[in-house]
Amino acid sequence: MSERLLVLVRHGQSEWNLKNLFTGWRDPDLTALGVEEAKKAGARLKAEGYQFDIAFTSQLSRAQKTLDLALNELGQTDLPVVKDLALNERDYGDLSGLNKDDARVKWGEEQVHLWRRSYDVPPPGGESLKDTVARTLPYYVTEILPKVLQGNRVLVAAHGNSLRALIMVLEKHTPETITHRELATGAPVIYRLKADSTVESVVDLAG
Repeated sequence: MSERLLVLVRHGQSEWNLKNLFTGWRDPDLTALGVEEAKKAGARLKAEGYQFDIAFTSQLSRAQKTLDLALNELGQTDLPVVKDLALNERDYGDLSGLNKDDARVKWGEEQVHLWRRSYDVPPPGGESLKDTVARTLPYYVTEILPKVLQGNRVLVAAHGNSLRALIMVLEKHTPETITHRELATGAPVIYRLKADSTVESVVDLAG
């Protein structure tokens, strides 16, 4: 019987996470803590007895490095890996590289909160969460989900907002509730799917 296993992992802490900067499509490295979080993700999956057939990640190095470190802990450094722009983090446009507190001073608390937490209001020159879903979800449906339904054990290492796009479908969130779904860095979320692609069980290894 096929497992229909899908595991999502948000990348470990990045240098810009630590500095409280809007990151988006910029490409900072992991911090020392982020490296440890990525290693811990792999170690926890190994301790639970998980092995994978294929992995997907974005074109950004913090997600790719998280995946590499986790696979090293799993002893699966030769696993096939697909890297695609569709799994990139939400593009924060003109906010990219800015300190979040400085942005609040410039545009006001309410406006920055709207850009960060609304579903369909993009920052200047960037993407809303709705835009990110429109980019990421079709890729999931055409490339990732078929692998899972065929019985492949699939690991996805990506970003808070691109993973929310997948979680929106998996956990049946609305545009209102998905913005409140938090994802800890380096903490695997484990889904087992039914044959009709709905979720049979979910385990969040955060904490």
